[in-house]
Amino acid sequence: MDKLKDTLDKIKPIDPSLLHETQLRLDNLTKPKGSLGKLEEFAKRIVAITCKKNPCLEKKVIFTIAGDHGVTEEGVSAYPSAVTAQMVYNFLRGGAGVNVLARHIGAKVIVVDMGVAEDLQPHPELIIKKIAKGTSNFAKGPAMTREQAIKAIETGIEIVKDAILKDGIDIIGTGEMGIGNTTPSSAITSVFTGQPVEHVTGRGTGIDDATYERKINVIKQAIDINKPDPSDPIDVLSKVGGFEIGGLVGVVLASVANRIPVVIDGFISSAAGLIAVELKPEAKDYIFSAHASVEIGHRAILEKMGLLPILDLKMRLGEGTGAVIAMNLIDAGVKILNEMASFD
Repeated sequence: MDKLKDTLDKIKPIDPSLLHETQLRLDNLTKPKGSLGKLEEFAKRIVAITCKKNPCLEKKVIFTIAGDHGVTEEGVSAYPSAVTAQMVYNFLRGGAGVNVLARHIGAKVIVVDMGVAEDLQPHPELIIKKIAKGTSNFAKGPAMTREQAIKAIETGIEIVKDAILKDGIDIIGTGEMGIGNTTPSSAITSVFTGQPVEHVTGRGTGIDDATYERKINVIKQAIDINKPDPSDPIDVLSKVGGFEIGGLVGVVLASVANRIPVVIDGFISSAAGLIAVELKPEAKDYIFSAHASVEIGHRAILEKMGLLPILDLKMRLGEGTGAVIAMNLIDAGVKILNEMASFD
């Protein structure tokens, strides 16, 4: 708990004067004022987040964290839990969507096993931080203990710290893999926003009508049985969350504490982002929302956090794919600030 407390204590509000000063610089570039729209907004925010007048986003890293979910035994997903491990191996081979897009922009993908049900084979590119072999079925009781929830968050903090010490990081993106993880994400969304489960629950990987109805009922049952407390974000994570979600909470908080901009991907990553912001509201100003997911609950999360998505590409893959694409656009805005000629 000390590691989490220390990280939260390090998070400070951004300095709004840096936003103003950077806008003046942008207005003096060889273009009409404001003509590069959101690219200018990206540049301003990066300066304010990093406290660097001429920031560089060369070292781009995506943290893709994997974990399984006991609630899949309720039949809420179109795929079996075994696919989680198969996809982790795909990440390690460089064959997944996030790998392709990361290569496209020169980003590094760091793959973490936070709670995959299967014992994965060791690999030089795999960080194994398994808290347990999947969460418990939250339709019958808490997904994890409070201690495990804190451990998941603190493990996320650790992996960011280790990566910073090893190679340095300029910008972070969040990604995940876990069959069934839209189910806990919908539960988290409903608890924090107060919206009915039906309004924040989508079809995940493409489930049929019967499975969709079952998924909604399972989430309602989980909330009724576990009674997660929205005033206590760790309680919500422990009751209806996931190990990879907790890990991503830690990734977000560690990024913010180190003044590193963080780009959250889609629905699951945003559920983690929401928990991070509930733990430390000041974290919001360090977060970029990559895209608007097809998952219906995603919009409710972004509205709760007061974030606007950079893109709307009708994506719902996860893994960090949307974060990679948005990260490249943020970098473009920074390069406009640093490289475009001025009227001076």
